[in-house]
Amino acid sequence: MTIGASVFLMAVGAILRFAIADTFDGVALGTIGVILMVAGAIGLLATLLLSASRRTDRQVVVREEYQAR
Repeated sequence: MTIGASVFLMAVGAILRFAIADTFDGVALGTIGVILMVAGAIGLLATLLLSASRRTDRQVVVREEYQAR
């Protein structure tokens, strides 16, 4: 999951949780909003942790080329 997708899930979840007070056939939209916000937060943390581990695993290879003059 990308950072953008995680933020999108959290935003949609917050809208459902705090802006809409409605239920459909026993399903509370606020509860679905909380689930989306938690899923977005977990996705954001996972993305940040994975990107941080990728940065530390990189090695820089420097190659020097000599030209005969």
